[in-house]
Amino acid sequence: MPVWGQVLPGAQQLPEYLPLLVEKNIGLVAHAASRIYHSKGSAHLVDSLLSHEITIKTIFAPEHGFRSKKDNGELIVDEIDSLTQIPIISLHGKHRKPTVEQLENIDIVVFDLQDVGVRFYTYLSTLHLVMEACAEQGIPLMVLDRPNPNGHYVDGPVLEDDYKSFLGMHNVPIVHGMTLGEYATMINGEGWLASNLRTDLSIIKNTNYTHQTTYDLPVRPSPNLPNAQAVNLYPSLCLFEQTPISIGRGTEMQFQVFGHPLFTSDFDFTPRPNFGAKYPKLDGQLCKGTDLREHKKLHYFELKWIIKAYQAYPVKDSFFKERFAFLSGTKALEDQIKDGWSIEKIRASWEPQLKAFKELRANYLLYPTE
Repeated sequence: MPVWGQVLPGAQQLPEYLPLLVEKNIGLVAHAASRIYHSKGSAHLVDSLLSHEITIKTIFAPEHGFRSKKDNGELIVDEIDSLTQIPIISLHGKHRKPTVEQLENIDIVVFDLQDVGVRFYTYLSTLHLVMEACAEQGIPLMVLDRPNPNGHYVDGPVLEDDYKSFLGMHNVPIVHGMTLGEYATMINGEGWLASNLRTDLSIIKNTNYTHQTTYDLPVRPSPNLPNAQAVNLYPSLCLFEQTPISIGRGTEMQFQVFGHPLFTSDFDFTPRPNFGAKYPKLDGQLCKGTDLREHKKLHYFELKWIIKAYQAYPVKDSFFKERFAFLSGTKALEDQIKDGWSIEKIRASWEPQLKAFKELRANYLLYPTE
């Protein structure tokens, strides 16, 4: 749960931003976790804005959809919200960037997504593309910032140019240690938008938040991150997505376990279609593996599990899938694991780029790191 009376996400601070939205047509980037909390419950940001007679012209929805119920990678079509009759434009379907027509008659775009601080979590790319679209059309963008549950550390290999995609658009490590508000200021400041555009950007900051603040998300930010343990393990386990190994999609232990039918272990699980996983990897197969539900909180990017799985997998040539480098950010990690490098040697290989990013990051932090 959020720490009421202590950490307050940007969306909670209505008096700070409501006056800026009065008598304007709003484009809102939001999903199921775009909620405002109080001692008696919560309300979705859409409902809260409407209750204050703010005009929401269009809702823009990221991966997983406005209600955060769609599968990983599933293409989402535009629709009309049944409750409010507001058009919902998908940014994970025909378009990933708002078009000129979709931004027509929009006075300001408000961006409120709950991120988890990981390069390949696609809300980061949605932020970039929304910033770019706003800059091109001269539309201001307001980011309602939210705490980063993985904001307490920075780690992992830095993305190389050859592997840029919607899973990673910037030369940053897997765990970047920034809120979306901080990251937006870095995109602007570093000239990362097309043609060196700059967005007319404002940030409604979190209050009483530091990067060491523990903040457990009250609503899952996407279907397969059901709890704080999954969110914390996600950066280290997501690399398994581009291998034959299951990380629990199709169970109630998503991103808290990993396994395969060819492994040997006392722990097992069987993936079946469920919420967020219509077609889970290894559907119906008994997977032997590792249970991480009680693992201590990570403060670094953990390599030992993917190395362990590679060593245990009997068909080495088929372990790494084609797009593994797009998740890791570099072809080097696959080669290093294949060549039997130690964890210490692997980590040392990315340290210069990681150090440079940490120095860059320091220029854009809005919150204390201690």
